[in-house]
Amino acid sequence: MAFKRYADAQWSGDLQSGTGSMSTPQSGLFEAQNYSFKTRFGDEKGTNPEELLAAAHAGCFSMALSAVLGKEGFTPDSIQTRAEATMEPGMDPGPTITGVKLIVSAKVPGIDAAQFEQLAQAAKAGCVVSRALAVPVGLEATLLA
Repeated sequence: MAFKRYADAQWSGDLQSGTGSMSTPQSGLFEAQNYSFKTRFGDEKGTNPEELLAAAHAGCFSMALSAVLGKEGFTPDSIQTRAEATMEPGMDPGPTITGVKLIVSAKVPGIDAAQFEQLAQAAKAGCVVSRALAVPVGLEATLLA
C-alpha cells in the first residue's frame, strides 16, 4: 500500500532578496523554518533544500544499514552517518546537485571490515532516498489569479 509524506514551502519576493519558509505539517518537526538565498548560498542562519535532502539521505541510509545488518544476524550498537550533498553553482541550466557522499561509521559487534563494507554498499543500493535520486520528477503546476 502506497503512502505519501509531504512538506510545504512558501516563498515571497525575488531570488536574491526574497525570503521563504518550509514546514513539515505531517510530523510537526518544524514549522515556518527560514530559508533564503543567503541561507542557501551564504552563511545566514536557516536551512536550505540541499541540507534537508542530505538529512533525509543520512537518516534513510542509517535505517537501511541497520536492516541489512539485521538480516545477516548483526545488531549495531551505533550507526553515525553524514550525507554531504555537493552543489555546483555554475552549471547549466543553473545550480545542480552533482553528487551525495555518505560517510558512515558504526559499532557492530562480531563483524569484520570487509563484510561491513559489503553490507554498507548493499544498504546504499537499497536505501529509499538513494534510489529516489535517480527517479523522474513529476510536476503539477497551477497558476493562481
